[in-house]
Amino acid sequence: MSKHLKKIPEFSTEAEEQQFWETHDSTEYLDWHQAQSVVLTNLKPTTKTISLRLPQHLLDSIKAAANARDVPYQSLIKIWLQEKAQGQS
Repeated sequence: MSKHLKKIPEFSTEAEEQQFWETHDSTEYLDWHQAQSVVLTNLKPTTKTISLRLPQHLLDSIKAAANARDVPYQSLIKIWLQEKAQGQS
């Protein structure tokens, strides 16, 4: 027996669509058994700006290491943090 699905309304804004899905059950509109996985390769991860105080000598060392690798020092910091977070040394 096939379940009758409701028609998804058309939305004029993303905010309107978000409000709709926050207050409605998607299973009344979509057959999730037919859903397929998709890889979105061009998406950039969400970033958050933080403030980090470092001793000047440490920042100078990081900048020197970044310069030797020809990468921006902030990028090098992110690489090192990611490696450490993944358990790499």
